[in-house]
Order: sequence, then C-alpha cells, then structure tokens
Amino acid sequence: MIKTAEIGHRLLHSDSIAYTYLRSIVASQSASWLDMGLSFALFAWLSLTPWLSTAIGAVAGGVLNCVINYRFTFHAQGCDWRAVMVKYILVWVGSLMLNAFGTQAVYYLLQKWTWLETIGFRPDGYFAAARLFVSLIVSWFWNFAMQRYFVYRECRFDNLAISLLKKIGINSKNDGNGNKA
Repeated sequence: MIKTAEIGHRLLHSDSIAYTYLRSIVASQSASWLDMGLSFALFAWLSLTPWLSTAIGAVAGGVLNCVINYRFTFHAQGCDWRAVMVKYILVWVGSLMLNAFGTQAVYYLLQKWTWLETIGFRPDGYFAAARLFVSLIVSWFWNFAMQRYFVYRECRFDNLAISLLKKIGINSKNDGNGNKA
C-alpha cells in the first residue's frame, strides 16, 4: 500500500503523465480564478468595459498559468524562459482560435440536430454545450499536449525564438558574472 507521503511526493515531483496532468489542473484552476476574479473586480470596482476587463483578466491568468507550469507542473527550469514565453503565446493563440471556431462549428451543428429538442434539450443551451465540449477537448488534446511536449521542453525552435527576442531587445538576465539568473 502506498503511503500518503509517497503519494504527495509523486504528485509534486513525478513526471508521469497522470501526476503531471493533475498538477496542470491545479495550474489551470489557479489561472482561471485569477482571470475571473480580476475581470469581475476591474469591471465592478474600476468600471472598465467588459471586453477590457476580460482581456486584462485573461492575460493575467495566462501569465500565472505559464509561471506555475514552468516551475511546478512541468519542472522546466532548465528551459530558457524566453523560448517558453514565445511557445506559450503560440499555443495560447492556437487555443483561442480552436476554442472560438470550434465552439462556433459545434453550435451550428447542434442547431441542425432538431431531434435534441425532442429529448428536452433547449436551443438556448446549445452555446453552453458547445462551449463546454470544445473547451474540454481543446484543453485535453491541444493545451496539455502542446505544453507537455512543446512549450516546456527544449527543442530546435527555441534558438529561433530566442534570436527573434534578442533582435527586439529581450535578453536573459544574468548575475553579472555572465551566468544566467
């Protein structure tokens, strides 16, 4: 029988897909709470517009998710943060596109299935069903897979990403002795 301490150690340190996925859920939920909480606070307390409140919340949540995944979920401290940032943004934009267009496609598909109404499904639930279904599929098969096997792993793309960032003046910090901090 596995002891509680051993399960805790595996949950925090194992790179198996199951434990990594559990850590990614924690990171995702943390980012989602920050995103939603900040969005609501900015809208309610600072009277920002809905789109601006949502955008700021999404960016803050994305940054938090990236940092937690870098340190905790995927243990990627050996990867250059600049390459991780570029790859994360690429995957994030891909996720946005897949979610937006996937939700639209599933929504239209559900509208055509009139038999759904005969079993009690209402037309106003089509969007919610489409959004939930697509977001789960994108989360499992795009976000997690791309983060695990691309974003938080060193690959040949990293050198290109780093050189592009250097050209626009984004360099890695060092400790003054030429060592990366």
